[in-house]
Amino acid sequence: MVDLTELKQMIEAALPGAAVEVSDEDGGGQHLRAVVSAPQFAGLSRIDQHRLVKAAVKPRFDDGAIHALSVKTDVTT
Repeated sequence: MVDLTELKQMIEAALPGAAVEVSDEDGGGQHLRAVVSAPQFAGLSRIDQHRLVKAAVKPRFDDGAIHALSVKTDVTT
């Protein structure tokens, strides 16, 4: 099972200053949701914002710890 705190820290490390919440949507640890608000998203498309978040946790996709990650992003002002 994936460590939600680790995922949060991975996103925060990739996007310094971001507000990050990670939750388990299915109770099994494979279908997760990340809500991220970061200044780095300014001027980026929603798709590019999501790519940044997913790139931050790519090692957990690669090792199979995460099956699905739903992402909601917003620009910190």
